[in-house]
Amino acid sequence: MTGLAILHDRQSREYVDGGDTLMHALDRAVAARGDEIFLDFAGRTFTYRQTKERAVELARGLRSLGVGAGDRVVTQLRNSEDVIFSWFGTNLLGAVWVPVNTAYRGEFLRHQIADSGAEVVICETEYTDGLLSVALPDVRAILVRGAASEWSDGRVHSLDSYRIRIADGDPVEHAAKPSDLTCLLYTSGTTGPSKGCMMSTNYLCNMGYHSNTAVPPLPNERNWTCNPMFHMSALGGIVATLLNQGSISIVEQFSVSSFWSEIERSGATTALLLGPAFNWLANADDTPEMLRCVGQLRAVTGYVAPEVAQVWRTRFGVKHMNRYAYGQTEGVWLTVTPAEDTDLPAGCVGRICEDFDIRAVDDNDVLLPDGQPGEIVFRPKRPNVMFTGYWKRPDETAKVWRNLWMHTGDIGFIQNGYLFFVDRKKDYLRSRGENISSFEVERTYQQHPSVSEAAVYAVGEGVSEGEIKVSVVLRDGASLSCEELCTWSIEHLPYFAVPRYFEIRDELIKTPTGKIQKFNLRAEGISESTWDRVAAGITVRRR
Repeated sequence: MTGLAILHDRQSREYVDGGDTLMHALDRAVAARGDEIFLDFAGRTFTYRQTKERAVELARGLRSLGVGAGDRVVTQLRNSEDVIFSWFGTNLLGAVWVPVNTAYRGEFLRHQIADSGAEVVICETEYTDGLLSVALPDVRAILVRGAASEWSDGRVHSLDSYRIRIADGDPVEHAAKPSDLTCLLYTSGTTGPSKGCMMSTNYLCNMGYHSNTAVPPLPNERNWTCNPMFHMSALGGIVATLLNQGSISIVEQFSVSSFWSEIERSGATTALLLGPAFNWLANADDTPEMLRCVGQLRAVTGYVAPEVAQVWRTRFGVKHMNRYAYGQTEGVWLTVTPAEDTDLPAGCVGRICEDFDIRAVDDNDVLLPDGQPGEIVFRPKRPNVMFTGYWKRPDETAKVWRNLWMHTGDIGFIQNGYLFFVDRKKDYLRSRGENISSFEVERTYQQHPSVSEAAVYAVGEGVSEGEIKVSVVLRDGASLSCEELCTWSIEHLPYFAVPRYFEIRDELIKTPTGKIQKFNLRAEGISESTWDRVAAGITVRRR
């Protein structure tokens, strides 16, 4: 059988007919491949049957703490099997799983737990002090991985206690529907307090379905990921594996030095990575493990620049770089590009997915012709394939759902059924009468051998178009002056896109999830460390 035929043989037919649920998918996998490995955490393996049993044990424990259908359970956990057991155990009760970034502390942490209304939190032992240091009056129980005796707070219990994992007892049953709220995933909060995106169980199944469409799985294939399990990318990979009844190897965090040894150990033939990892590995030295693994990975998924993707193909023998996708937390897989679709237009982010109607519109939501940039908006053609709104924020939901179209805040255009991303709407620049994509300018700076990160944005008051500023972080050990960077910019950018202001920083202002907060950079404006090209007497002219 071909990979695609196997995909349709194993993957849920319920989804195609109108909806699926994670727990139905788990039951199908247990019935068909119960004794086959589903999860691999650095050699700790769990079959589908064991995964269901552990999830049921934890569900009974949560039920004994009063958790029921509709209640929220927060987890703040590093990648481990307990993330899966907590997630599935929560959903078995009809309750809602709320994964929280492990980097969150203080107000970031308090806001998401309090906003969700969760009464139970499951966390790593070392995060307990951080939880107890913020005001969480509604939280009744904190379950920690490891010993809990050192805390005097009576709400803290060990996750490994008999009370929390109940091996014997009444069955756990919940008549799940595809529309059931299964997860709250909070946005990064780049423009204000983070908002909880409400996700149905079919929404997550739809993510997995299209992941498998983009990279059709082969028999007994093992996927690999280091992506944190509070991110959409990792969730999509796990659900895809569940639907195709394969196996997935998950590590706690990414490491350049151990990546190839992990790929070799796990036997993985597909992998799911976050963007920076592609560059780091492409620039790393050969190792014996890497050389032995050349050609082992047949497909890798994640955003990667075209020139880096070519390195992965030629150096590592990866045949399929699944880099053509577009979406956001509110709607994932708005574009899907099957592996066999190799003749793609340059610069596109994929073929528009059949599940969505997608348009580019002007500021009045009027449809723009093909090829003309505007704000990307979308709406579903099928039920329960995108988020169902922001948790407890109907006004915010209505704001982005103007005229019954979901507004992404991104600029792009459509051509012959393909979507082309241009920039974030709030980051789009205009200089000397020309429209400029900060996204494209930043990509140019990332090609500089001394630059690790770059942010391009407009600053200056009283100027109709603003002035362009670039802030960069240098690679370890690199040395570069602002004037040298300016000279390089003149050679590598259109004349109208060369910034006036340059700044070299130790780090860029980011959210705890690693997204650059340009609104804070814009607010800083022209700082004392900013170098001014005009003041230095350097003029850029049309060539």
